[in-house]
Amino acid sequence: MDYADFDRRTAGPRDTDVLLPHGARGVKVVVVGGFGVGKTTMVGTVSEIPPLTTEETMTQAGVGIDHNPGAAGKNTTTVAMDFGRISINQELILYLFGTPGQERFWFLWNGIFEGALGAVVLVDTRRIEVCFEVITRLEDRRVPFIVAVNAFPEAPQYPEEELRTALALSDSVPLVTCDARDRASCRDTLLSLMVYLCTLAAQETA
Repeated sequence: MDYADFDRRTAGPRDTDVLLPHGARGVKVVVVGGFGVGKTTMVGTVSEIPPLTTEETMTQAGVGIDHNPGAAGKNTTTVAMDFGRISINQELILYLFGTPGQERFWFLWNGIFEGALGAVVLVDTRRIEVCFEVITRLEDRRVPFIVAVNAFPEAPQYPEEELRTALALSDSVPLVTCDARDRASCRDTLLSLMVYLCTLAAQETA
């Protein structure tokens, strides 16, 4: 190949690989929750690009270190983050970051939450207790969030009032149902977060 004749105008990344198209503005949302609640699944389901994942196989080295009640059948875990992208329009790009669920990787949250507009807290009703510390951390950081109950087929269903009581959740925080495997459901969950963020912004300027 004669590189002198190579037309460099044809070189470069594909359109789908460019993180931020020229003239567009990027915003950041985090999907957070305990181990095995569906964060990686949600990011991958709704992302318009092949998601970046950092899932690794769990080994015997984690026995006695990791505490994963109710998720004994899960053999992989996110060790850094998940990443996806949604183009809202030509001017606005939404970046999705999924946090690691294992508590020993929570130190990575500091960087992941930097600059985030808000968060979606995924909840598995079979293991509600795993999200208590997650919600506390968000409240301490003053990160706006909504709670989305991931509808696992075998998970019990509870009235909204009971869930709010169990989670010590304020009436002002949206509580929705989500199927992390369904693109439309994930989209609607993110829209609920956006509406909530707009409501908070309007309250601050009133």
